[in-house]
Amino acid sequence: MRFRGRAKSGASRADAASPPVAAAEPAGPPPVLVIDALGRKCPIPIIMLAERIREVPVGQIVAVLADDAAARTDVPAWCRMKSQDFVWEETLQQGGWGFHIRRTY
Repeated sequence: MRFRGRAKSGASRADAASPPVAAAEPAGPPPVLVIDALGRKCPIPIIMLAERIREVPVGQIVAVLADDAAARTDVPAWCRMKSQDFVWEETLQQGGWGFHIRRTY
């Protein structure tokens, strides 16, 4: 069964079906701290980030590795709520994502 008219006007079907492409090169400096939350369900990656972000100097990057799909929305939302900079997201080869956050205060 095909549904028609679901794509935005002016967008081709290829554009509507293609997922966003992750950056091939890092968008900034390497992380000072890497938090490995692979295999942990949310909210554990957020809790780990909140507990350890103070170990990173202001202006530096912390990376959170997570494979729970909820982290893809939770980490950027936490950054907005806590006024931290969500720098970029990468897809990990072993599965999951790496979320890079710049500490602002």
